Amino acid sequence: MKSSGIGGQAVLEGIMMRHGDVYSVGVRKPDGEIAVKVDPYKQVVPVKALYKIPVIRGVFNFVESLVVGTRCLMYSATFYEDEEENKAEMTEAEKEAAQKKKEKEDSLLMYGTVCFSILLCAALFIMLPYFVSRLLRAVTDSEILITVLEACVRLLIFFCYILLISRMKDIRRTFMYHGAEHKCINCIEHGMELNVENVMKSSREHKRCGTSFLFFVVVVSVIFFLFIHVSSPLWRIVIRLLLIPVIAGVSYEIIRLAGSTENPVVGFLSKPGLMLQRLTTAEPDEQMVEVAIAAVEAVFDWKDWLQKNNSTYRKGSEQE
Repeated sequence: MKSSGIGGQAVLEGIMMRHGDVYSVGVRKPDGEIAVKVDPYKQVVPVKALYKIPVIRGVFNFVESLVVGTRCLMYSATFYEDEEENKAEMTEAEKEAAQKKKEKEDSLLMYGTVCFSILLCAALFIMLPYFVSRLLRAVTDSEILITVLEACVRLLIFFCYILLISRMKDIRRTFMYHGAEHKCINCIEHGMELNVENVMKSSREHKRCGTSFLFFVVVVSVIFFLFIHVSSPLWRIVIRLLLIPVIAGVSYEIIRLAGSTENPVVGFLSKPGLMLQRLTTAEPDEQMVEVAIAAVEAVFDWKDWLQKNNSTYRKGSEQE
């Protein structure tokens, strides 16, 4: 299996797919039609050389994925918003002014959501385990034992979080679209023609998934924090917060490696993340797969890619 370089995420009744410098959003509208929007993928820092530096590029990609992901979620939600009652009575000038105001509000909401998400993750997966582990000081002075407890609490919170959201009915359809996204990518990367039948029988697990990334973030943070030995409680907190970008960058490199190699050791390390994807993905229906295929084809020429990278597909094409 060779990496196609395409990735994405599920949105409200749809899927975002990114390849190279462009991304698409495919959404199943309330009337049943599929709307597909294609936009350029803008980098946080317009210096391409920085995206070649390991770890650093992971930090930029993490922030970019949050921004683009939030933007795509907001776009998909527009198809399910209630129409304003007085919209038909507005003049063209009023409509244009209202549109500009909405775009400004959406921009502020998007960046506010991204900031809130980062703060929530830091509080839930970094600070909460730290403060819970400090309770052990009442029975021991061993920093190693306290740090191990912090690691256990962090892993427990992460698993409980994944388990909780996987049980929420409102998120199940999003997880089904998440499954459709993975199935499309797996279909292509395993050398099959991209159609509904082939996608439906493909796996819904993928090594480059964001679920696996989050798992590695938790594991890498555990390893990093084991080596923090400072006496000041304040500095222990500060160092943990400062290490968040580094942890994200290292986790990105692990995911990048996992998606580009069949090394058995890397495959073994990827197993826990793949198992967690059983909770964050679900089997999609054929209509969801159609949306995923439309999103892929808007940004990626899978036929050309298969011709160049898959000998089985080439032989089949030549026979035709």
